[in-house]
Amino acid sequence: MQEISVEALHQWLEDPARRKPFLLDVREPWEFERCHIEGSELIPMREIPNRIALLDSSREIVVICHHGVRSAQVSMFLAHHGFENVINMRGGVAAWADRVDPHMARY
Repeated sequence: MQEISVEALHQWLEDPARRKPFLLDVREPWEFERCHIEGSELIPMREIPNRIALLDSSREIVVICHHGVRSAQVSMFLAHHGFENVINMRGGVAAWADRVDPHMARY
């Protein structure tokens, strides 16, 4: 499974020459409402099996959760279903808040 640090993802998102990945947030709606990375889209983990057809398997997908555990599980699930460009964001939004955006709400 591929992983990316929050710092590396931040650099990627800030690079105008690089195509942005699809940011897939797999937390619960209440978590997403509390805080999320700009541009991310919410599909709760429990809904991934029923909504997998909505995802573009040719695009790079960065999977995000609170600490990186659920996103790792979803990344493995997607890889098992033929997605080759799936990347788990190590540390989740908690690490993003600690190391990239100190103004992000925490929970």
